Amino acid sequence: MNVTKYSANGNDFILYHSQERKDRSSEAKKLCHRQNGVGADGLVVLLPHPQYDFEWDFYNSDGSYASMCGNASRAVAHYAHEKGISRDNVAQFLTGAGVINATINGMYVISQMTDPKILDEGIEEYGQTWWLIDTGVPHLISIQDSIESFDIAMARELRYKYNANVNIAKIAGNDIYVRTYERGVEDETLACGTGMVSAFVRAKKEGLVDDSIRALPKSGDELYIKYEEGKYHFGGEVKKTFVAELFDI
Repeated sequence: MNVTKYSANGNDFILYHSQERKDRSSEAKKLCHRQNGVGADGLVVLLPHPQYDFEWDFYNSDGSYASMCGNASRAVAHYAHEKGISRDNVAQFLTGAGVINATINGMYVISQMTDPKILDEGIEEYGQTWWLIDTGVPHLISIQDSIESFDIAMARELRYKYNANVNIAKIAGNDIYVRTYERGVEDETLACGTGMVSAFVRAKKEGLVDDSIRALPKSGDELYIKYEEGKYHFGGEVKKTFVAELFDI
């Protein structure tokens, strides 16, 4: 079988499409292994759907299922466009968190995100006030003066305590810098789309940023988030890195 590897601002994914619905947890762990597999943060399989262009089946690198991933949504939209699974320059597909509408312009992809849910605005941990926001998956967000240092042991503790991804963010003008510890990867990743959107949701509600901002993850890439007509739009470039033929999975 052939798979395609994409990188969305440092978040990397293995993609392929199939007619078969089955549990691919074990397959995801093997394929995502950095030494013995292709290596990735997640596996996404595109499946047929009677109403939308496709439905996705998303697995983290540890084999766990995830409802939503902002960066993967952009990579998958480009893949579907290239493979003719979606038509024109748009893709509409079903995730575990709901329907995603994406627009493809070359390698630049914008996803209209699912509506966020603010679950808690007053979690006190490690001398910081954290918000818990669900942008398809749950995120803890702390806005800090500096994010040069990210305590991974702390993040791991909070991840299990609240069953959420953990983000620290810094506001600089209308830019938001974000670092994220991700569930399922169980480490800091170079970028997390739903994490950046969660940070934007909090910063916007607190009046710290405008309706359109630049987001900068650990990878250093530039992404853009806009709130328009009640919807959150998340855009940036994706990279198709290679296609591989697999002999043993």
